[in-house]
Amino acid sequence: MENLSNIGVIRDLLARHGFRFSKALGQNFLVNPTVCPRMAEQGGAGPGVGVIEIGAGVGVLTAELARRADRVVCVEIDGRLLPVLAETLAGFQNVEIVNADVMKVDLRALIAEKLGGLRVVVCANLPYYITSPIVMGLLEQRLPIESVTVMVQKEAAQRLCALPGTREAGAGSCAVRYYSEPKVLFPVSRGSFLPSPDVDSAVIRLDIRREPPVDPGDEKTFFRVVRAAFSMRRKTLLNCLSAGLPLPKERAAALLERAGVPAGARAEQLTLEQFAAVSRALAEEA
Repeated sequence: MENLSNIGVIRDLLARHGFRFSKALGQNFLVNPTVCPRMAEQGGAGPGVGVIEIGAGVGVLTAELARRADRVVCVEIDGRLLPVLAETLAGFQNVEIVNADVMKVDLRALIAEKLGGLRVVVCANLPYYITSPIVMGLLEQRLPIESVTVMVQKEAAQRLCALPGTREAGAGSCAVRYYSEPKVLFPVSRGSFLPSPDVDSAVIRLDIRREPPVDPGDEKTFFRVVRAAFSMRRKTLLNCLSAGLPLPKERAAALLERAGVPAGARAEQLTLEQFAAVSRALAEEA
């Protein structure tokens, strides 16, 4: 179907199918004709590649992915969009829509069944309200994927891609950096969507690491330390670790001293290696 970037065409299409936008699902469909090709290209869609898309909207990005990749599997939670997508994507034989909640799907099994033998990437315009759970879910599962390219709220993009040791860093950015090499690709204005959200967006790409960039000793301990450290951003690391792990202050102070980390530092001042040093020191006590 042509003219999927034409607002009038999309409105008529949705009206014909009796579709109304769901605020609960955070539906803002990407319609900008210049954004989707860039997303598909920079997201790694190409020959020999299979793409997992999360949420198809009316299929604007899906079509661009299908033009480039060998196969596209889209996980779409809203069953009301299935007849819409059947119409808009009718010209593509390499697209499959799976009507399911991505947070409940066994993505490893889905990739093995539908994209076996292909290099796999994820490319999606994510609902703002569930950005972090989806991104972290994709990373933590250690799926056989090469990269995750997603459209997210501009502020979320900056947080997720922030370098540990900088003011913008948080627990999420430390986790993203542990599992991947993140990069902000380009900004996207709010007018690129139907309906238009109240904020601007950005496209980010997370290139999955084969190995973590630091040795945490014990991974679960590492993430416990990171979460505790950022639990009270205005407090010192000593107070955060003491309250969040929890540990007596004397023990927390000794732990930081062994790790070579100043007790008076704040979480956003620590590099990933410093967090790993604290994690190793704590793991050695166990």
